[in-house]
Amino acid sequence: MRTVFAAIPLFGALFTMNGAEFSVAPQQFKQEISERFTEKDALPNGPIQLLDLDDSGVMRVFASGRWYESLDGAWRENEALRPAASEFAFANRNGQTTKVAVPWREVTQLIRHAEMIYLATPSDPFLVADGKLSSLGWPSRYRVNQIAVSPEGSLALASSAGIFQQRSNGWQPMGIVDDGDRAWAVKDVLGIAFDSKGQLWFASRAGVGCQTQTGWKFYEGKDGLPWNDFTCVSSGSDGGVWFGTLRGVIRFDGSNWHYRQGPRWLPNDEVTQIKVDSEGTAWFATSGGVGRNRRNPMTLSGKAEFYEREIEQYVKRTPYGYVAEAHLRTVADKSSANPGDSDNDGLWTAMYGAGEVFSYAATGDPKAKDRAQKAFDALRFLQKVTQGGSHTPPHGYIARTIRPIDWPDPNLGRLDRDLEAQKSDALWKAYEPRWPKSADGKWYWKSDTSSDELDGHYFFYGLYHELCAETEAEKARVREVVRDITDHLLEHDYVLIDHDGKPTRWAIYSPQFLNRDRHWWPERGLNSLSILSYLAVASAVTGDTKYAAASRDLIDRHGYAHNAMYPKVQQGPGSGNQSDDEMAFMCYYSLLRYSNDEALLAMINYSFFRYWVNEAPEMNPFFNFAYAGRNLHASTTNQWGRFSLSPWPGWHSDSMATLYGFPMDRLNWPHQNSHRLDLISLPTVRSRDLDSPDRRGRAHRVNGKVLPIENRHFNHWNTDPWQLDYGGNGNELASGTVFLLPYYMGLYHGFIEKPVR
Repeated sequence: MRTVFAAIPLFGALFTMNGAEFSVAPQQFKQEISERFTEKDALPNGPIQLLDLDDSGVMRVFASGRWYESLDGAWRENEALRPAASEFAFANRNGQTTKVAVPWREVTQLIRHAEMIYLATPSDPFLVADGKLSSLGWPSRYRVNQIAVSPEGSLALASSAGIFQQRSNGWQPMGIVDDGDRAWAVKDVLGIAFDSKGQLWFASRAGVGCQTQTGWKFYEGKDGLPWNDFTCVSSGSDGGVWFGTLRGVIRFDGSNWHYRQGPRWLPNDEVTQIKVDSEGTAWFATSGGVGRNRRNPMTLSGKAEFYEREIEQYVKRTPYGYVAEAHLRTVADKSSANPGDSDNDGLWTAMYGAGEVFSYAATGDPKAKDRAQKAFDALRFLQKVTQGGSHTPPHGYIARTIRPIDWPDPNLGRLDRDLEAQKSDALWKAYEPRWPKSADGKWYWKSDTSSDELDGHYFFYGLYHELCAETEAEKARVREVVRDITDHLLEHDYVLIDHDGKPTRWAIYSPQFLNRDRHWWPERGLNSLSILSYLAVASAVTGDTKYAAASRDLIDRHGYAHNAMYPKVQQGPGSGNQSDDEMAFMCYYSLLRYSNDEALLAMINYSFFRYWVNEAPEMNPFFNFAYAGRNLHASTTNQWGRFSLSPWPGWHSDSMATLYGFPMDRLNWPHQNSHRLDLISLPTVRSRDLDSPDRRGRAHRVNGKVLPIENRHFNHWNTDPWQLDYGGNGNELASGTVFLLPYYMGLYHGFIEKPVR
C-alpha cells in the first residue's frame, strides 16, 4: 500500500506584503511519500535483516537468508546471492557475487564506502577486500551495535562499552563530557553515523550527541528529541540525520525533530536499519517489512486538487453531495468507500462549501463555483426537506442531515438510547421520531438540530451570497433561505423549534434562557456571539433593517455584546472545548465581516483577540487565517492608549507548517505519542472542564505548541489537538476539508501565493 503524507517547505517565502507582518507562503514544498513493501510485494513475511544500497542506487534487502532487490518498482529474489549456511553472500562493486566465511545469520550491518565493504556482527566488525574477510581487531567482549565510516574513511564504533575510534594502535575509547561535566556515551551507545559534513553523531538512551567543529552538542527531550529507544543512526546528502528506534523513526533536519510512527509511516514500528540514498530517500528495515520515505516537490494547489478528487470520488453522499467522512468496507481500500450520514452533515458540508467560495473568489476557477453552488443546494435542501410531512416543524427549520428511505430505519431503538442519554444530560430530549420522513417519502431527515449546524450554515451563506452568487436569481435563492431560518428564530423568541413544538437541545439563543436560566449560563457567551453573527449575516444578505434592529435590541436590552465579549470561560491554552472553538471562529469571522454596528465591532475585535490568543499554540491554520483575515491590522483603544490586536509573530509560519505537513493520506491510522520525551503535561487547571471532568493524558511539546499535524489524525477541526494518542485502523477516509478551507481562505486573504494556471 502506498500512502502520502507530511511535508517540508522547499524554499522560503517569495515576497513580503506592504505593512504585513508575514511573508506570503510559497506554493511549492517537498511532500513526503511513504511506501510499505511487505509480503504482498513478494518480500518474505517477517523481519528484514539487512539493507544494502549500492553505488548505482539499487536497493537490496536481506531477509530469511535470501536477497531481494527492487527493479522498476517490483521486488524479486536474486538467486545468485543466495548464501550457504556458513557464509555470507553479497554483490560487490561490479555486481558480481562475493561470499565470505561468516554465518549469514550473524551479520547485522553492511556498509559500502568507496572501494571498501564493511560488515558487522554483534561481536566483530570486518573489512572485505579482494573477496577476503579481515577482522578489524575489535575486543569481542563488547557488543558491536553499529559501525560508521567518515567521508575520509576513518572508522567509529558504537558498542556496549561506549564509542570507539580506530587508530593506528587499535580501537580507542572517546571521552565525551558536556559543559556541565556530565559524561556521555560511556556505555550502551546504540547507534553511530557521520553526516554529510563529516560530523559524528551518536545515539544513546541518555540522548543524542553531535561532534561539531566547535565542540559537542547534545540533545535530550527538553531540546525536542522525541524518543530514545534507539537501534541505529544514518545520514543523507541533504544534511538530515535519521534515527531508528523500537517505536518509529526520527529525522533531524538541523533545526527541528520529526517523528514518524505507526502504519501511516511504517510497515512496523521496530526499525532496525536505515539507508539514505543520494536523493534523500530513506529506506527502513523493520520487523514487518521494508519502508521507504521520499520527499518530492509538490504545490499546495496540487495537494488541494488531490483532496478535491478524493472528496468527489469517495466522500460525497447522496445526489446532493454531503461531505463528511466515508467508512471503508476493506481496510485501506478507498475503492470500498461506503459513506454514511453523520450527526453534523450540514456543518461539515457548509465548511467544505465555504472553502469552495474562497477558492472561487481567489482564483475564479469555475469548478470551485460549481462545487460551491452544489453545496448551497445541499444545505438549502436541509431546510426544504423538513416541510410538508406528517411531522413538520415551523417554516425555516433546518435538518441536521438526511438518509435514503431504503436504508435501515434510524428510529429503531433510538428512544431507548435517548432515555439513557438523559441520565447524564438532564436537558437531552427524548421524543419520537427523531428521524421523520420527508413529504415525498424519499428521505429520513434528522431533527434536534444544534447551534453548531446553524453556525456552519450562516458562515457559508454570507460568503456564498457575497463572493459566489453573481446573478440576481442566485442571490434571491440565498436571501430566501437566510430569511426563512432567521425569521423562524425571531418568531420563536430566538430558539429553534422542532416538530414536537419544543426547542432543540442546543439551538437556544433567547435571553430568557441565556441570561436567566442557570442551566444555560455556560453557553451564554458563545450563543450570544452566534445569534449576533446570524443577524449580521441576515442583514447583509437580505438588506432588511429589522435584523440589525433585532441585534441592537439584544445588545441594549439584554447585554448580548457583553455576553459575547467572553464566549467561553477558559483557563488558558488547552482548556475548554474545541468544538466550541470551531463554532466561535466561524461566528467571529461572520460578525466582523458583515456587521455595520461600529460600537459592537469595537468590542468584538478585542473579544476575538483574547479568544485567538488562547488558541494560538494549536497551530490551526483555519483559526489563524480567520483571525488574521479580520484583525491583521486591527487595534483597540482604552483609557491607557491604543494597542495592536494583530496576531502575534509565528501565526503564519505555524499555519503553513500545518498546511505543508498535512497528511494526504486521510485514513484513520492510529498514532501513539504519550511515550514521547519532548512533551510537557498540561496542568490540571487546563485539563479539566465542567462538561469533561477528566481529560488526563494531554500535553504540548517543549516549545509550548501541540503535536505536529503529522503525528495526529482527526476528521474535523473540532478535535482536541492536545490529546496524545489516536485510535483507528485505516477503515475510515476523512475528507480533505480541514485542509481545503484554510488553504483557500489563505489564498483569498493573500497569505499564500496564488497558484499559476
